[in-house]
Amino acid sequence: MAYIFYIDGVPLPVAPSKMKLSMKNRNGSSTLLSGEEVSILKAPGLTEISFEAMLPQKKYPFGYYPEGFIPASYYLNRLEALKMGRKPFQFLVSRVTPEGRLLHDTNLKVSLEDYAVSDDAGEGLDVTVSVRLKQYRAYGLKEISSGANGSGGAASGGARENKAPVKSYVVKKGDCLYNICKAQLGRGDKCWEIAKLNGIKNPNLIYPGQVIRLG
Repeated sequence: MAYIFYIDGVPLPVAPSKMKLSMKNRNGSSTLLSGEEVSILKAPGLTEISFEAMLPQKKYPFGYYPEGFIPASYYLNRLEALKMGRKPFQFLVSRVTPEGRLLHDTNLKVSLEDYAVSDDAGEGLDVTVSVRLKQYRAYGLKEISSGANGSGGAASGGARENKAPVKSYVVKKGDCLYNICKAQLGRGDKCWEIAKLNGIKNPNLIYPGQVIRLG
């Protein structure tokens, strides 16, 4: 079975051998006046993901290079940018059988909590990076704007011209369906829906010149 890990739309060259995904418990209990203990069930905490990945310094036959070989420094720079940027991003794990049948996927908006880079003489020039991600859940306040008469109605503005949605896309060299959906539809996770729409068994296998229907 093939695994492909995407961090902010960028596939890792070598899929980690294992990944730990843990959902934090927030349940509690309380003791009644009778002395009986009862359960208090709460919504689960944020999911945490951890894994180790090899970042090759040379091309391997078992690696995944949809845009050609990319050195380890590129991925390390991306990780640093994600950490310093302090913005959430999409984490996706695609699972496909050798026959090309799609299995369940892991698809979460996450933040980069920690990462550590290791150099081991036993691994030659290759680099190993340990990554810990945490599910991102947004919060915010709703702002209600009042009209000029204080009625709470929103002030009317000028008419906006809506762009016509893109109906199709021609695949270019180096494209992947996740990034196409992210750029054209605003959501990379719609790649599964678009793959089904186009009769594509494996979203990771598209070719230059292929026309993809987007709606």
